[in-house]
Formats: sequence, structure tokens, C-alpha cells
Amino acid sequence: MKPLAGSRTEANLKAAFAGESQARNKYTYFASEAKKAGYEQIAAIFQETADNEKEHAKRILKFLGGIGDTAANLEAAAQGENYEWTTMYKEFAAVAREEGFTEIAAFFEGVARVEEEHERRFRALLQNLREGKVFKKEGSVRWKCRNCGHIHEGAEAPKVCPVCNHPQAFFELLCENY
Repeated sequence: MKPLAGSRTEANLKAAFAGESQARNKYTYFASEAKKAGYEQIAAIFQETADNEKEHAKRILKFLGGIGDTAANLEAAAQGENYEWTTMYKEFAAVAREEGFTEIAAFFEGVARVEEEHERRFRALLQNLREGKVFKKEGSVRWKCRNCGHIHEGAEAPKVCPVCNHPQAFFELLCENY
């Protein structure tokens, strides 16, 4: 395919990606409301349509070259989150406060703190990936299979889960938050 950079088609793809992404989120929220109101069929149709919009957005992002390997995706995600917390939400909060929307300003400031944590998480995952530490740690730790819940203790996640036979990719560090 010839380069898209600077073309009207590139601009159209970016606008389409934003539109499809926003529609997906709205339809997901609409599905939830319909379900709460007792309209299962309507909820299912909203959800199905949201899933369709997700696939449209994915194809668009591929045309734009926006999906790379996992390391590139983690870096892109970290950069996006960095912009959101260091620039975008701070500017949005300042404008909201200036216009007297203090509740919205506080919301933007709160979201900025969340985005900062998102950046930290993506950068930590990227470092683990680069250092070969996604499934291997120093010393014994507890690993949990995300498929069946099997707990394994050791420095490395098993290559295959002994309970459900799923691959190592399904293991994560066991982090109890209760």
C-alpha cells in the first residue's frame, strides 16, 4: 500500500477510528442501561453492535499502522498515558476551573492521577518484557493460572498448567488484594 501520511484518506481514517471507538463505548453503556431496564434483546443488540464497531476500529488502526508488536504497543500506550496525565488532563482541569466547573476540574485531576499509574504500569511491563522477566522472577513467587486458578510456587511460571493444560501465557503473579 502506498504511504498514507498527509493524505485526506489518513485524516478520514483517524476520524473514522475516533467515531467507531466512541460509538463502541456508547453502545456498551447503552447495553448496560437496557439490561438494567429489563430489555435483554435490546441490550444484546447494543452489545453486538459495539463488538462490530470494535472490529471496524481495529481494521482502521491497522491501516494507520497503529498496532505493533507487544513492546511497541506498550511503549505507545505509555507515551499516550504520559501525554494524558502531564498535559491533556492538566489543561482540561485548568480550563474547567477557570470556567467555574470545579467538580469537572476535580474529575480531570483525578483521571490524570489514574493515567500516571497507567503509564507506570505499562513502563514496568515493558521493562519486564525487555529483561525476560514476564514469566520469570528472582526467588520463589506465587503464580496463578488465569484460566483455571491453579497456583504454582517457584521462580518461573510453568510452561504448561498442570491442571488445565493452558500454556505459560496464561500465568500471572498472584496478587491478593483482599
